[in-house]
Amino acid sequence: MWDPMTLPADDNVNPYTFCVELKGSQWFLQKGKMIAYYGSIEFNGLGHGRLDRLLRTSFHSPLHASDWVVAEGSGKMLLADRAFDVNSFDLDEGNLTIRAGNLLAYQPSLALKQSIVPGFLTLIGTGKFVAASNGPVVFMEPPLRVDPQALVGWADCPSPCHHYDHGYMTGIMGGVRALTGLGGASGEEHQFDFTGAGTVLLQSTEQLMPELATGATPHEAGVPGAHPGPGSGHGQQSMPRLPGQLGDLQRRFGL
Repeated sequence: MWDPMTLPADDNVNPYTFCVELKGSQWFLQKGKMIAYYGSIEFNGLGHGRLDRLLRTSFHSPLHASDWVVAEGSGKMLLADRAFDVNSFDLDEGNLTIRAGNLLAYQPSLALKQSIVPGFLTLIGTGKFVAASNGPVVFMEPPLRVDPQALVGWADCPSPCHHYDHGYMTGIMGGVRALTGLGGASGEEHQFDFTGAGTVLLQSTEQLMPELATGATPHEAGVPGAHPGPGSGHGQQSMPRLPGQLGDLQRRFGL
């Protein structure tokens, strides 16, 4: 049984839950990742005028602005993401690029920027961030070729290139791909090629975390807004896909 005194500060409660301690401080938080909190904490959208100065230094990704809030105040806040593995990582004057959907929260001492690779965000500077993965994270040193579905991110090394297996490109399936655009999603046929110094972060599975529209209400019994009201003949409509979110084509290529 946990309480405000026994909960850890800025550490894991278990492999699937992380506790952030706020002491009159602020954290950037992806919507839908806070499961509970103790204390006096408020959450403001990034359009809140009082946060303009913070945004100028710590958030530079307008395509993802609607996905994030700023948590501030004093207390302890629990973060989780659908029972996926959750861990914190420390950057020391570093540069790390990570899948947008895997990043749960980060300290404002880090600056978040839009990556040139679709579906990824880049953190620069010194500070702590919290990320989820489908299975424990494995750290690898380049040069390395990676199944796109297993890639979580990379630190202090150049962005990857696409690599396609020569036999696949010249074989029957390569011809099918040239005519239809289908195929090429398997890690044995298509990889991301990393070169140079740095670190590559992999999740220990070839299945991406299922995509979930930020802030969407789960269609589950007992969840307010999950079912249509009286007289409605249709269920709740899904949220529209926002610019910069992972699309079907991007997801197929592991972007």
